[in-house]
Amino acid sequence: MSTPAEFPVTWAPRRTRAVLLPVCALLVVLFAVMAVALPANWQLNDRIMMAASGVLFAGVGLMLARPRVSADAQGVTVVNFVRRRRLAWAEIVGVNFRQGDPWATLDLADGTSLAAVGIQSGVGKAQAIADARALRDLVAHHSG
Repeated sequence: MSTPAEFPVTWAPRRTRAVLLPVCALLVVLFAVMAVALPANWQLNDRIMMAASGVLFAGVGLMLARPRVSADAQGVTVVNFVRRRRLAWAEIVGVNFRQGDPWATLDLADGTSLAAVGIQSGVGKAQAIADARALRDLVAHHSG
């Protein structure tokens, strides 16, 4: 087992973020321009809704860009699409990333599991496996 030289360690689909963040900005700008460029017979509320649609679509994109898993000396923080959860090392009993799984899952001491979407196969299967193994090694190191 190896441990990182220093904490914190963060795993996140960086390429996904690199694509989504500019796309979200572009959506806001595009819909704002469309709201201004609408024909004169469109009312103010139509223009506001057009601009709000861009903000809404960008918000969804930002939610998709949120996932990450961070580890520090005290435990692990899992940030998924909507929720964020902080776990002490003792709460995590296993890290699974089975063939065909879209992302890693954490087996918890209370018998439940938690998706760790920040470690996902969408960024490359080999990288996701390496990230899951690194987290598994950290869990094993801190549990005993």
